[in-house]
Amino acid sequence: MQLPSYLAHFQPRLLSAMTGYSRERFIKDLGAGLTVGIVALPLAMAFAIASGLKPEAGIWTAIIAGALIAGLGGSAVQIGGPAGAFIVIVYGIVERYGLPNLLIATSCAGVLLFLLGFFKLGTLVRYVPVSIVVGFTNGIAVLIALSQVKDLLGLAIPKMPADFFSQLRTIAQHIDTLNPYALGLGLACLLGLLVWPRLFDTQARYTHAFTNRLVRMIQGGEGLQLMRVGRIASRLPGPILALLSLTLLAYFLQLPVETIGTRFGGIPQSLPDFALPDFSWATVRLLVTPTLTIALLGAVESLLCARVADQVSGLPRHDPNQELMAQGVANFVVPFFGCMPATGTIARTVTNVRAGATSPVAGLVHALTLVIVVLAAAPLAVHVPLAVLAGVLLYVAWNMGEWREFAELRRASSHYRLIMLGTFFLTVVFDLTVALEVGLLMACVLFVKRMSSLFEVVEVSRSAEEAQFRLHGSLFFGAVAKMDPVLNVVESAPQGLRVQLNLQSLQLLDTSGLDVLEQLQKAIAVRGGRLVLAGLNAQPRAVMQRWGFLDHVETL
Repeated sequence: MQLPSYLAHFQPRLLSAMTGYSRERFIKDLGAGLTVGIVALPLAMAFAIASGLKPEAGIWTAIIAGALIAGLGGSAVQIGGPAGAFIVIVYGIVERYGLPNLLIATSCAGVLLFLLGFFKLGTLVRYVPVSIVVGFTNGIAVLIALSQVKDLLGLAIPKMPADFFSQLRTIAQHIDTLNPYALGLGLACLLGLLVWPRLFDTQARYTHAFTNRLVRMIQGGEGLQLMRVGRIASRLPGPILALLSLTLLAYFLQLPVETIGTRFGGIPQSLPDFALPDFSWATVRLLVTPTLTIALLGAVESLLCARVADQVSGLPRHDPNQELMAQGVANFVVPFFGCMPATGTIARTVTNVRAGATSPVAGLVHALTLVIVVLAAAPLAVHVPLAVLAGVLLYVAWNMGEWREFAELRRASSHYRLIMLGTFFLTVVFDLTVALEVGLLMACVLFVKRMSSLFEVVEVSRSAEEAQFRLHGSLFFGAVAKMDPVLNVVESAPQGLRVQLNLQSLQLLDTSGLDVLEQLQKAIAVRGGRLVLAGLNAQPRAVMQRWGFLDHVETL
């Protein structure tokens, strides 16, 4: 059956990727999937813990949502799962509504995401101004970093509040409980993640001179061999190396720090239970705001990630509508297993591309890798210090933030600065929902203001018998006030005035603009005059014909 043109066909990229699929491509996808699966493990646990959930919620989100998004999505290489952007949102929803309602809101958001894709509304996400995206991304990065201060310092805080100022006050009140061992592990993790990939990179600016000096010192064959080994080692996933090395250090030295085992009792070495949330329409009505927030953030993050994947991979462009439908299915399903919201993840997607992925098979291998790790090595996770995971998340927050944008603000327009800084501060001080609402409202108001400034009414000539005006731009609801001078001329003119409007440069007319023209025509008719329109373009003419306005005026 042929679907209407306004509906999207459900065509996962995996199906087209299988055409001509070769053994060589499978080997590349296998290697990429194994790599990104290992990278995803510490991130998934860290995101869940930071969101106020158990670590297994993040792991199984990465597995289930990762498999569904890879298998059903519209991108060849995107990796789905829990994302840092959701930490603040999920933590706030759990604090305010409770975990069961988070699951309901996530499923409802999944339905919204699927409908956005099914009705071909994926491109609407691109209409979100970049100033809003940068503002709330930097705000989320600040909040993620703040949420990790407790575990980084090893503070004895039973429960962290959700809002910014309460978190600052709570940290200040418990600063005397600082654990130097936890701080040392966290800083070592953060420093290692920052330095490790660049340790043997001769192109890095801040190590360039040092590295050249080191190379000159080790001209011998053994030294060069050591450098080659170092370069290979530097490509290993930093989070896994930090997790393993610092966990072993804390375990063998018996450091008195909080671990996954002491807080959560470990990670179950089994499949998650399937359970339907306690769904009711009364609950859904209460969860409208968190549902919309999850859906909007998931759509923005996933499509931004897919665009990044297109740029770095060189593979065929993603299908935004299919991607949203896959995101919708994943978010609808994962709450049945007690999981958190999922979206496309830029860090893991870029890792997937750089590891050589060629198709969604890599995403499926990534999910399978996580399953094997959980079922085989879950008991070992009890020894992971939470301070190390805090270091991983601080590294994620640092990479998430587009800090250079603050330095570039002096070059931006006042509108851009207002929207970006406003969204940033609202995200930090209030929450992302308020920031998005106010940010979009400010963007709309400023857009209307800017567009109205492009509309112009020019008086060409005026006499006792005739007045001529020329209209430029778009006559819409934000610009109708600029027609007041024409009305003033009509109201102060003698009887029988002929008013001619040259509309050759009028490109757009909405119903508010038509309404002000109707008011002008009636004012002229009452005084025995005539309104003449010259040079009508297609769009204004169509609006006038539809409302019958052309029957009351003359046209040239």
